Amino acid sequence: MPSNFVAVNSLFRPSSSLRVLKRTDAAILFIAFSLLFVSSALAESRKLNADFAQLSARADTARDAGQLDQAASLYRQALAHHPSWKEGWWSLGTILYDQNSYSAAARAFRRLVSYDPKNGTAHLMLALCQYQLGVDDSAIKNIQAARKLGIKKDEQLEHVLQYHEGMLLLRKGRYEDAIEALQVLVKQGVHSDDLDAALGMGALLVRPKEAPVEGTVGRQVFLRAGQAEAYGLLKKYDEGKKSYAALAQEFPAFPNIHYAYGRFLLGFDELDEGIAQFQQEIQNNPTHIRARMRIAAADYRINSTAGIPYAQEVVKLQPSYPFGHYLLGLLYLDSGDIRRSIPQLEAAVHMVPQEAQFQFALGSAYAKAGRKEDAARARSAFLRLQGNNRSPAGATANGQPLHLDMPTGPPPGSEQRKQK
Repeated sequence: MPSNFVAVNSLFRPSSSLRVLKRTDAAILFIAFSLLFVSSALAESRKLNADFAQLSARADTARDAGQLDQAASLYRQALAHHPSWKEGWWSLGTILYDQNSYSAAARAFRRLVSYDPKNGTAHLMLALCQYQLGVDDSAIKNIQAARKLGIKKDEQLEHVLQYHEGMLLLRKGRYEDAIEALQVLVKQGVHSDDLDAALGMGALLVRPKEAPVEGTVGRQVFLRAGQAEAYGLLKKYDEGKKSYAALAQEFPAFPNIHYAYGRFLLGFDELDEGIAQFQQEIQNNPTHIRARMRIAAADYRINSTAGIPYAQEVVKLQPSYPFGHYLLGLLYLDSGDIRRSIPQLEAAVHMVPQEAQFQFALGSAYAKAGRKEDAARARSAFLRLQGNNRSPAGATANGQPLHLDMPTGPPPGSEQRKQK
């Protein structure tokens, strides 16, 4: 019985040849299904490519015909098929920007930058969107990226970059930096009320949101101050002085008019006249820190002892302002009062230890005091920081960032520096 069972059972056991045949059939079926899948995928891919080609062509046609709403819709559909289409993101972004849809345009240019990070013009367009949206920190970063990477060779685009960089700096209260950015436009011969107004804001220390509106007397003052500032940037001393003098005479109580005029005069080494204008500004505004700083810095060039009271007032009015301590320390040091110089310079370094010029001045004071180890440490810090010598972001006067044409360190014994 068992032997018969084995014999019968063996009839239903697949032979080795049958098992090989089944595996072969399975392989054939797998290959067939794979080929079918690939064929289907290729067909779908060809269809998608055909759809993309058709949509992108229709989008370009609509754009060129000025049918911007239809073009934007078609670009979105085409980009859904081909998300890495850089030209599509550019076209969609520019259409949305022209339609004042700045949030949507920013998203488009952000996608473009992600696919093409070295496209300086894309960074610029993203910055312009962010400027309109009030995202100023990001806008400044993208403006800087655009400048570093380079933008499309187009004079108008270059002007747009310079103007918006200046306006962003004005929004931050970085007035001297803003004028420096805008001077490129002045030297390229650009003339416009917008540029004059921006220069006026920089000269009169006013942020764009606080500037006088069209049709007011204040607006005219800003435009005229901007024109006077432009003369100065072009080294046209006589025209600039005449313009500023007229403004100061017509509007003697206008905020910062004497400060702007004094700064102009200092730019042409008219120290006595410039100081007189700063003193007039202080009479108008007894807490004016910038005017005091300008007087003290000017006196450092001709008579450090005379500048000490102004720097002392700065430190008293704004004890948290590092440049006030720095300048007072320099004036003390240059006047021979090393004992009073060191605490002021130490205070400046303590507030902003990464400022190279502070370390240099402190090292000089330590050396004069015979503190060799301290001097060596400060000089070492200076050498480490040299090359990164920018005004610290935390330096403020009356709550506003302040950058002045400050001395970079005391050159002891330099009598030539004292010559007017």
